[in-house]
Amino acid sequence: MAVPAAPVNISVTQLRAHSAMVTWNVPQGDTVIGYAISQQRQDGLMQRSIREVNTSSRWCVLWDLDEDTHYSVQVQSIGLHGDSQPSRPVHFRTLERTDHYPAGVLDHHEPAMEGLGMTPHLQTGELLIITTVLLLWAAVIALFCRQYDIIKDNDSNGTKEKAKRPLVQASSSYYNASAGSSPIYHNGAVRSSRLHRASSSISIIRV
Repeated sequence: MAVPAAPVNISVTQLRAHSAMVTWNVPQGDTVIGYAISQQRQDGLMQRSIREVNTSSRWCVLWDLDEDTHYSVQVQSIGLHGDSQPSRPVHFRTLERTDHYPAGVLDHHEPAMEGLGMTPHLQTGELLIITTVLLLWAAVIALFCRQYDIIKDNDSNGTKEKAKRPLVQASSSYYNASAGSSPIYHNGAVRSSRLHRASSSISIIRV
C-alpha cells in the first residue's frame, strides 16, 4: 500500500510577532485525509507537532510563537495507509511588536479561521463604522418614540375637550329651563306655571 508523496510549495506568510500561516500543495493523484506539521525553534529550545485528520485544508495558522525568533517548519500528508515523508524545511522569523506589517498582508487573501475556532479581530475603522450606525439607529428610534408620545398626548387632550363640551351645553340648557319655569304673578294671582321637566301647565285662580 502506497503512502502519499510529501507536500510541495511550502510557504510561510502572514507573519506577526506571535503567529504565522503555513500553506502547501499536495501532488495530484494522492489520497490525503489530513496533515501533520512539525514546528521548532532553530535554537532547539522548543518543538511542537500539529496533526489534523478528516480535513482537506492546505493551510494552518501557527500560534503562540515568540517574537523576533527564528523557526523552521515541515509538513507531512496523512493518507489512508500512512504518512508521507516530511517536506523540505522552511525557515522564517517572527516580527517584533514594533515592526510594521507589510502593506496588504493583513487585508487581502487571508483565509478564514472558523475551522480553528477563531475569528480575525475587527479593524478600528470597522468598529467605528458599526458604532456610528448603531448610534444613528438609536437616535431614529428615540425620535420616533418622542413623536408618537406627542401625537398620543394630542389625541388624548382632544378627546377630553370633546367630552367636556356637551356637559357645558347641558348645564346652560338646565339653567334656561329653570328660569323659564318660574311662576308669573299678575294682580296677586298666579296666571300660569310651566314646568318643562314634566311638560305640563297648571292654572290657579284665587276666589
